[in-house]
Amino acid sequence: MALETILVAIGPEDHERVERLAEETVDIAGPAGADVVLAHGYTEEGFDVSRSKLNLDDAMPDEVAERNTAVRDLVKVLEDADIEYTIRGEVGDPGETMVDLAEAHDADIVVVGGRERTPAGKAIFGSVAQSIMLDAPCPTLYVRTGTE
Repeated sequence: MALETILVAIGPEDHERVERLAEETVDIAGPAGADVVLAHGYTEEGFDVSRSKLNLDDAMPDEVAERNTAVRDLVKVLEDADIEYTIRGEVGDPGETMVDLAEAHDADIVVVGGRERTPAGKAIFGSVAQSIMLDAPCPTLYVRTGTE
């Protein structure tokens, strides 16, 4: 199976794990010569807050995603590694939008970050990463905070 497209699912707290997401993405995309889609999923409320903080009141989701700190940090690493990328922003249920983007871009793998949670924590708060892993149309790589 050739790797042509990697979708990196970025959420609101991924600034904490951007280094690990970048490392894993470069390790996969570089040797494969794959293109990377940096995808930031926003809830309706999260999108409105992000737009307001950035003074981009009329901006579309892609424009807001381009200004996201985690996305910009990932872009720098990808550019340094000479890896082609695109940036996408989507508003809606974050898990569903990432799965939809993986399908739309015919992704060969989805890279998703997360943190360790107890089973009770997942049941109470849900897990975007878990929904992506269960519903993605391709394999997923889960990058957990605090691991090497």
